Amino acid sequence: MEKKLHFVRREFPPREALSISLALLLVAVLLLNALLYLYLNKFYISSGRAETDPSLCPFGYFKLGAVKNCSPWLSCEAINREVRKLKCVGEGVVKKVFLSEWKENKVVLSQLTNSELKEDFLHGLKMLKALQSKHVVRLLGYCEQQFTILTEYHPLGSLRGLNETLHIPKYKGMNTWHRRLMLAIDYVSIIRYLHNSPLGTLVMCDSNDLDKVLSQYLLTSDFHILVNDLDALPLVNRSAGKLVKCGHRELRGEFVAPEQRWPYGEDLPFEDDLMLPYDEKTDIWKIPDVSNFFLGHVEGSDIVRLHLFDIHAACKKKDPAERPSAQEVLDTYRKVLTLLIREAAMPREML
Repeated sequence: MEKKLHFVRREFPPREALSISLALLLVAVLLLNALLYLYLNKFYISSGRAETDPSLCPFGYFKLGAVKNCSPWLSCEAINREVRKLKCVGEGVVKKVFLSEWKENKVVLSQLTNSELKEDFLHGLKMLKALQSKHVVRLLGYCEQQFTILTEYHPLGSLRGLNETLHIPKYKGMNTWHRRLMLAIDYVSIIRYLHNSPLGTLVMCDSNDLDKVLSQYLLTSDFHILVNDLDALPLVNRSAGKLVKCGHRELRGEFVAPEQRWPYGEDLPFEDDLMLPYDEKTDIWKIPDVSNFFLGHVEGSDIVRLHLFDIHAACKKKDPAERPSAQEVLDTYRKVLTLLIREAAMPREML
């Protein structure tokens, strides 16, 4: 007589079933946190945005494109012989910028246009040489005698064209709160770097309005930010009692910090000698306005603004001493990014 096998389905009591469900959710959350940690670790360390950039060469050298070996900065002779101008792509008060070609690579050649501003041009070159890092456009060569600078070319151009770029079909996938917040993090990282640079505390003076700020930075093809224009970068030295003034003209508008504006009203005409100098906290005042531009009006951007409300309010303190440091702002931005990614990844049952 054949024996029939009977499979018995175990019925879990409601309380035991609930415990199992919670345990599974807990495991899912732990896995998501582990994945989040790995992602952010990659973002901050392995993506080329780490404190040490493996693509950088020793001082005085560069490498371009897929080339593995570092080449010395091009000299006057090499620039004159090997670099070919293609077309003018921009002109400012200090210099004219040409899209050029060097050994089948597109590069940027900048030349002084106003001899009265040669000190500004040479200061920009000095800063560019001294501050080479993952935050600064790559220097390829220069010729002081001819007031010429050669730098890496970035086809997406300055940050002024960010919104237009994000509407191009190829880049529409980048137009998210997540990617936009990462751009804001890049921007604050650069400010932090300038305030703690190898040369000391530097102030980004070419920043009297939003459009001017955006023109100082480049958008890379992998959607990161580099500072490009370092012509107006004075040094704060508190131990020596040295503060700065951004130019010798009156600055107006809510974009510039209160301490940069004429404090004596309309009755007394502006006099540069009566203006008190200030420090790097002028850069902190401007962070919320620049970040607001980065965040745009995509889905989720208002939630990001809500999380950044307190730190942005602190940036707008009238007393510069009460504003946070760039490092504190950067830490907050990173925490908000981590929090929002975690919330986006978390199962709905846990929210």
